[in-house]
Amino acid sequence: MNLSIAEENYVKSIYKLQEGDAVVTTNALAYELETKPASVTDMAKKLKEKKLIDYEKYKGITLTSEGRTMALQIIRRHRLWECFLVDKLAFSWEEIHELAEELEHVRSEKLISRLSDYLGNPVIDPHGDPIPDAQGKMAKPRPQTSLDQANARRLVVTAVTDQSTALLAFLNAKNIKLGTQLEVIAHYEYDNSIEIKLKQHPAITISELVAKNIMVRPV
Repeated sequence: MNLSIAEENYVKSIYKLQEGDAVVTTNALAYELETKPASVTDMAKKLKEKKLIDYEKYKGITLTSEGRTMALQIIRRHRLWECFLVDKLAFSWEEIHELAEELEHVRSEKLISRLSDYLGNPVIDPHGDPIPDAQGKMAKPRPQTSLDQANARRLVVTAVTDQSTALLAFLNAKNIKLGTQLEVIAHYEYDNSIEIKLKQHPAITISELVAKNIMVRPV
């Protein structure tokens, strides 16, 4: 099925919002896509005609099985392109999201299959998010917790939950990325900041807000 870029963006956004709630409201989708609720309603009618969503006025939106499959294909393309940009073209992780947003709309299944093979069929992207396989299945994530809640002292970074450019640039400047091993030196009760030590780098102190967005597991 050929979809416009706008239609693909809607399907992907519905999937993202539906992960937390069973039904997506038009207002929530409008906020996510930075558009007007009336525009969402118009698009919902189009996607319903294409059997990608179930939609009734005032009752919200849910993806159909076909819509979910479509969303996972888009997400797979996006995350594989992020891997390519970081691993093969040496982009930093705060630079890649917008580029992948454009590349994800290249729909060639043959290209994406070869891209995945070329990258070694990765199962997570540079931010730690799982990559759906060609059948839409994702690897089961290993247990992890946010850095501010971690009990172990020696940890490895497994994901970042806030993927804003500002936070990713901050972490990059502090040499923190996926796979970085660190040691918790101290927790400061005054402001809940945390002092950490990375290999071959001096100890640094990060705020509670930053720590909440860094996912880790024991080494």
